[in-house]
This record gives sequence, C-alpha cells and structure tokens, in this order.
Amino acid sequence: MNLANRSQTIEVQPLGGFNQALSYGVSEKHAGLIQVGSLVSVPLGPRRTLGIVSSLTSSENLPVGKLKYVSAVLREEPVLSSDLLALARWMSDYYASSVEAVLEGMIPASVRDGTNSKTKRMLELSNREPLEASMSALDRSPKQKLLLEFLIKEGKPVAWLETLKKLKMGDNVAKGLIQKGFAKESRDSVKRVAYADDLTDSQEDVAVEVKLTDEQEKAAKEIKQDLSTGTFKTRMLLGITGSGKTEVYFEAMEEALAQGGSVLFLVPEVALAPQTVSRLRHRFRKHGEDVVVWHSHLSAGERLDAWSSITRGEARIVVGARSAVFAPVPRLRLIVVDEEHEPAYKQEDNPRYHGRDVAVYRAMLNQAVCLLGSATPSLETLRNVTLGKYEKSTLSKRIDGRELPLIHLVDMRRESQREKVPPILSQPLIEALRQRYTDREQSILFLNRRGFNTTMLCPDCGHVEQCKDCSIAMTFHRTDGYLRCHLCSYRKPAPRACPSCQSFDIRKKGHGTQRIEDIVSSLLPRKAVVMRIDADMMTKKNLFREVLNDFRRGKIDVLVGTQMIAKGLDFPNVTLVGVVDADLPLRMEDFRASERAFQLLVQVGGRAGRGDRAGEVYIQSYAPHASSIQYSRKADLEGFSEEEMELREEFGYPPFRHLIRHLFRGRSSEKVEFYAQQWRNLLDANPIANVDIKGPAPAPLEKIKGYYRYHLLYLTQSVTPFLSEFQKRRKEFPLDRDIHDILDVDCHQLS
Repeated sequence: MNLANRSQTIEVQPLGGFNQALSYGVSEKHAGLIQVGSLVSVPLGPRRTLGIVSSLTSSENLPVGKLKYVSAVLREEPVLSSDLLALARWMSDYYASSVEAVLEGMIPASVRDGTNSKTKRMLELSNREPLEASMSALDRSPKQKLLLEFLIKEGKPVAWLETLKKLKMGDNVAKGLIQKGFAKESRDSVKRVAYADDLTDSQEDVAVEVKLTDEQEKAAKEIKQDLSTGTFKTRMLLGITGSGKTEVYFEAMEEALAQGGSVLFLVPEVALAPQTVSRLRHRFRKHGEDVVVWHSHLSAGERLDAWSSITRGEARIVVGARSAVFAPVPRLRLIVVDEEHEPAYKQEDNPRYHGRDVAVYRAMLNQAVCLLGSATPSLETLRNVTLGKYEKSTLSKRIDGRELPLIHLVDMRRESQREKVPPILSQPLIEALRQRYTDREQSILFLNRRGFNTTMLCPDCGHVEQCKDCSIAMTFHRTDGYLRCHLCSYRKPAPRACPSCQSFDIRKKGHGTQRIEDIVSSLLPRKAVVMRIDADMMTKKNLFREVLNDFRRGKIDVLVGTQMIAKGLDFPNVTLVGVVDADLPLRMEDFRASERAFQLLVQVGGRAGRGDRAGEVYIQSYAPHASSIQYSRKADLEGFSEEEMELREEFGYPPFRHLIRHLFRGRSSEKVEFYAQQWRNLLDANPIANVDIKGPAPAPLEKIKGYYRYHLLYLTQSVTPFLSEFQKRRKEFPLDRDIHDILDVDCHQLS
C-alpha cells in the first residue's frame, strides 16, 4: 500500500540515535513512492537523517502545513517488510533497546549508505541496419572489421575488457567502431554471489539419491503436517549427532517451497555457512531455486546483492548466521534454527537479542513454522517442550546403522604422575594419532583456547603479563612473538625478562591451539599435514573455507581448532577426535558452565565416525568425575538434563525464571561501584514485586578496554512487567555522565 490518492502525512522513525517516530508531510512528487518500510531522507533539526516510514497516517487531526516534508525517497522498494517492523517493536520492548537501534541492525549498511549495484562495461551492436552491406567502410580498418564480425557472430552484448583481450586488441579499436556507428557501449549489472565456487564444489553430491530412515520419514511427516495447517508452530528436532537432521530440514524446506513460501536457514557460526550453502545449492538447484548467503562477514557488495535478490523475490532460500533472521524474505513459511543451543545466537552488543527466540517470534508473526534442531538442546527449549509450547520429533539412531564413537576418558592426573612436567597430550591420544595417520584416516584435536600459550608467568615473583586495559592475562602468539589481549586486541612484544623483578626465567605457561599444532607436527612424520583453525585465521577472507575444503578432500591429516570445529561440520574420513582440555568450560564463572561443557563434548565427539569407519574420541580431563563429562561419554541428554534441571529449579535459575543482567561501566572503579550500590539502595527502598536481586558485585571480567564493570542480576518470572517497573525507577535515577548502564535481557554469558 502506498500514498497515492491518500492523505499526505506519514510517521517516520529517524535513524542515528533518535528514538521517537515523528510526523512528516509528503509532497506530490513523493506521494506515489512512499510505502510502509520505505527508506527516506528527512530533516531533523539543522540536519538531514535517514528514516524508516513506520505508518501511513491520516492528516485529519494534524496541521499538515506546519510539518516538515520528506526530502527524498532513497529506494523504490521498501527496505523493511511489515512483519519486520512489528518484530522491531517487539524486540525494542522485550530487550529494552531503542527502536532505531533494532532497525539499524535489520538493514545492511550497504543499503542504508546507498551503495550502488556493480556494473560491467559491455560492447554491443548498434541498431544500424544492414550491417553486412556497410562493412566495406571498414576495409581499411581490419581490426575493427574483425571486432564487428565477432559482435555479429555473438549476437548479444559482450564484456568489453574480456573481448578485447581475447581478440588481442586495444580500447581504440572498440572506440573507433563506436564512432563509426557500428557499435555502442552499454552497462550490465554484475551479481556478486557469496561462496559462488560452492556451486561446483562437489558434483557427486547432486546425483546421490538419499533414502530416509523410518525415523527421518516420521519426523519429516510431522513437520510437513505442521506446514500444511498454515498456522504458527514451533517444533524441536532432537537428533543425535550423525542422525541426519539436515535431510529432514531439506524435506521440510521442499514442502514450504512447494506451498509458494520462503525459507530462512540459520546456523550459529559463519564457519558453518559454506558447507551448508554447498549442500543447499546442490539439493535445490534442480528445483531452480537460488540460495542466498547472509551474514556479517560478507563484503558490502555481496550483502547488497543478496538483499536485492531477496526483496525482488528472486531468492526464496536464505542461509546465514544470527543476523539472517532479519532477511526481508516475502511469504515466510519456515525458519530452521540449526544447533539451536549455541551461545553464538545471542548478540552481545546492542540490541542484545537471542536469534533463536527472535526466530520463534518472527515465525509467529508470519504464521509460519519454526524448527529448532540440535543433538544437545538448550534447557530452555527442553522446558518449552515439557510445558507443551513446542512439539517434538526425535532421531535416536545414526544413519546407515553407524555406531556412536567409542569414548575414552583420560584422567590427566594420572598422566601427570608419570611425567616430571604435566603433559599436554596424553600417551593414549598420541598413539591414536599416529595409528590414524598410518591408516590414512583423519583426526581432529579440539581445544577451546587459541594462541600458543595462555600466559607469561615469572616463577620468581609471580608476575603475570596482563593487558593494561582489561583484567585478563595476555596470550602469547608464536607466529609474531607478540602478546595479545583477546578482548580489546591490544598487543605488545613478549618480554625477555620479567618487568617486575627482571628475572630472565619468565616462562610461557599453559597451551593454546598454536602450541598443539607444533606438538602434533613434531610427533608425526614430516610429510604429515597439520593445520590450525581458530579466530586468528578469520582475518583473511575465505582462508577458513579453504582449510575446511582441503580437509574434506583429504589434503590435511590433523585439524587443530577451537569451538569453530566442534559443531555441524561433516567429514566422513574423520575417525579420531581428541579433546585436549575438556574441563576448561567448567572453570567459567557461570551457572551454565556444566550445560555448555556437556553440549560441547557431545558435539565435538559427534565429528568422529560419520563415514563408513568407526570413530573414537579421547577426552582428556583433570576433573573426569564431573557430571557433565560423565554424561557426555554416552551422550546421555536425558540423564544430564534431569539432574541439571533439578539444580536450576532449586536455585530459581533459567529456564524456570528469566535472568536479566544490569551492568554499570565507567573509567573510575570507585564511581562504578558507588552508582551500582546506590541503584541497589533505590530498589531496596522501592522494591519491584516478584523479582530476586543479586549484587552489586564486580563482573567476572572486572575491566575491559579500560572500563571497570559492576553488575546486578535480576531473576523474574516475567520480563515485561519487570521492565515496566524497572524503567519507572530508572527515570528517577540520575547517572554521572561518565557512568553507563546496560540491560541484558535473558543474559547468556556473565563475563
């Protein structure tokens, strides 16, 4: 619906820090162009700013003549659909964020900035007829004549540079042909396609006809039934690792597309996108469907062209990480959230939304189906299944009768007793690595810590090299000899002597992925190929994909990595997985530590034995009797969740109540602590009903990027009533301008 033949007053939500919709007049020039969701330029005080048309309102009770007018309509088509505008309003209320911050997160920067589509210089025949009769005019210009003959033969526009290069001619030949009226220059749009090379990556996958197991058939039938109702429903697909959840996703997607709808496919990590995109393109190319990639690591041009393909209805399948939940797909019928338990779905910056929960709400707005898949579902999702809010489908067996990998639990306390220096890799794991290399099979070593060593420690005085702006130890990187902070990216050369006591005995303490890579390389024959994958490698575009592709093709024998390789990736020739420091997650100051340790161990163990050969997993731990580690040995989700749920209910933690974190931060530690305590005093004097308050206390990471941090935690049964009362009190509490406070609803990480 647009403004043609309607009133000339609209509401616009300005972007750029202004959190209130304003009324504007519309001139006749723009009346037929403006729709709900249009991107416009409007005057705001002395400046012009971007804005989103939020509603087309009647002018009966408004003084139209006194209103400022829309300056320009920046795009022909709306940049946001009506369901995304409704989603933005809900997110603003639920996550205590400004509407404009949510809207900015929904619209790619390349769209807001007015980035143009990429074009290519073309050469084509002019309309001059008949060309053959006039070619004698080119007898003295043999190269021009040759070029004209080429254009006649092609019969369509050709790429300027490629054609001249092919014919070994210069620009002047083409320009001369244009001047004589035989040809003309034109422009053609160039579509920038992310992961375009995946279209031809593994042709053998196309011809394979997959036969679903009985469990897969049953799950697919249940989801198709959900889709056939045309109403909102959320279903959890619980499938052990290697049970074929992806094939069930594909069956559901085919049904949604057959109904004329579109599909969103969310993955937790950018690293998983290439493999998912490749499988989707091979599967749906036969149906003539285009698959668009959407995530923050794309170039501005790739995001713009992806957005354009979606808004024009050319692509009905969108795959991407967290932000893909905002893709403006029309006729949305299905949202798949793969590995729904992953913390990566939670946005840590404003707006602090959870991608899984936003996906569920967006499905509700569209009366679509939301499918949540995982081998280790979050306790929140399991709780919603128990309460009857979500339906459940189960895949309890691996496809083709494959067995779950054999789990070996290595007690590193005993290993340490055998050596003078505590070993990093146990002897059983070393022997297994060597045997796999001999058998020409592949291995994965997992450690959730990048770098070469974790810290530099002086044994004489106890000095630890810490970041000057953050309250964590710096990490040594062997590749350049620098110490780096993984929070703020500050770096400095590693010292040769202790800065505190000048001892030359300062040592590198601990181990990271670089160190493991070196150790494994030294243990295997020289021709063995060992590669590392972690966040440090993500700085070079496509390097991550190149390494994974080489590993899939068998060019790499051992892959060492962080949590990026722990989920979703499918490598049939991997028969050994080693978890180097299994109890590392248990050392986090977080009530979710046990849940995350269990999920991580089950997921990383699931990378083994996905082909025809049996798999083995070695879990090295200094706390082998921890419940999460014991339950992970048999992937016992039921046993673990039952025990963990009892503890959560006893203490009133999620999923039985919502956890909201209130963080105070500033340059002065004393000021931050003072205002956090004053706020607690205000709440004690004027309490909010049905909420438990913990704190204030220093955050686990008390200082980040030069800012000191204190927090309070609120536990409540319902978010909306709490926020209503919270905002009333917040307005009565003036903060020093050097102190900022942040609210994180459904907080997932207490760092």
